[in-house]
Amino acid sequence: MSRPNEYVNLIVGVCDINGLLRGKRLAASSMEKVLKEGIRMPTSSCSVDIWGNDIEDSPLVMASGDQDGICLATSRGAVPLDWSDRPTALIPVTMHDAEGVPYLGDPRNALADVLSKYEQMGLTPVVATELEFYLVDNSGHRPTPPNSRELDFSQNDVLSLDAIADNSKFLDALYDSCMLQDIPADAVISEGGAGQFEVNLNHQDDALKAADDALYFKRAVKGIAQKHGMAATFMAKPYINRAGNGFHMHFSVLDRDGNNVFDDGTEDGSDVMRSAIAGLLSTMEESTLIFAPHYNSYRRFAENTHAPTGISWGYENRTAAIRIPGGPHQARRIEHRVAGGDTNPYLVLAAVLGGALHGIKSKLSAPSPVVGNAYEKSENFIPTNWQAAIDAFCGGKILPTIFSEQMIENLSSCKQQELNQIFRQVTDREFASYLETV
Repeated sequence: MSRPNEYVNLIVGVCDINGLLRGKRLAASSMEKVLKEGIRMPTSSCSVDIWGNDIEDSPLVMASGDQDGICLATSRGAVPLDWSDRPTALIPVTMHDAEGVPYLGDPRNALADVLSKYEQMGLTPVVATELEFYLVDNSGHRPTPPNSRELDFSQNDVLSLDAIADNSKFLDALYDSCMLQDIPADAVISEGGAGQFEVNLNHQDDALKAADDALYFKRAVKGIAQKHGMAATFMAKPYINRAGNGFHMHFSVLDRDGNNVFDDGTEDGSDVMRSAIAGLLSTMEESTLIFAPHYNSYRRFAENTHAPTGISWGYENRTAAIRIPGGPHQARRIEHRVAGGDTNPYLVLAAVLGGALHGIKSKLSAPSPVVGNAYEKSENFIPTNWQAAIDAFCGGKILPTIFSEQMIENLSSCKQQELNQIFRQVTDREFASYLETV
């Protein structure tokens, strides 16, 4: 455990429904007390909208007097934020009620609840994530790629070693920070868009830590980019003619003896794997709001962009929503490719693992895998707009078995409020297009 005198500043944060940390800055001398006793914060802080506004008519606010919950430190303890000007630590916390019961409207607690159902069945998910982001020059009104060589948007930088070399100082600092925070960062590649990168976080058998790592990684990317005179964005589709940012999740499941239940000794994988796939397909429409939580998220779902549009699966097929990668049969796993980089890692992992467990417990049968271009061969499709996704989420039949009533109510109300706010604004493009033409 870190000692208080190692730091000057102390940040305490709970993850809200949008994957942003909300909390307080304290004196470093408060560290031991926070780690042992926790800290009080409003329960409603877990469910504010993307702009930090309370949800209108939420029972957590006026109706209840906006009561405090007890925020207890996670097992991670203090996390160093090495990009800060002064020695600073973050203490991640989760929300509980006055009796110490975890509040299931807290996204991290929601994932922990799903994992407890795996534990009851003697199963352990093994999870890895891949996160994509753009580095941008934030000096202008609209961000552009940071290096002059990359300003030509007619070129792609897929697997470009030059693009990695151009940003080596940033990447070196990012890997140093990941090592300091115990984030298992592995391979980095230059992705499809100019200034876009993907970093893989290695597999681990602690899915809660994997989600923690993804959240802390996103904060590190943004903080280190700012320190290097840039900005970084995980926005799903910052440029309409460039690749979007995804959040891909790989997972397998181990039994009590440490055997991979997706492996049957063949390339096809086991019946249990196909049941998990069936569960994911059956929950995909009602879970889309989690995988695409913002207005911009739906711009990413476009044909022939490696972002899925159909509810389908396939072997070694990156055009499908669910991909079964090749390789040794002992490592048979599922890759879920739907979520954008703008998502909440805890909710994504909870929705994916919860959907897979639904399929396994119900012994569902998966349809035939797609062979070839899934954009042309899929029969069912992901909701194409925000309102459709909100409606599918609210009307979901399986999600209430995965998430608490409180989480479903909080997320649906939050997203409806954000959508309503977006539609109350007239954009510059609208004004210019219609002022004199209609």
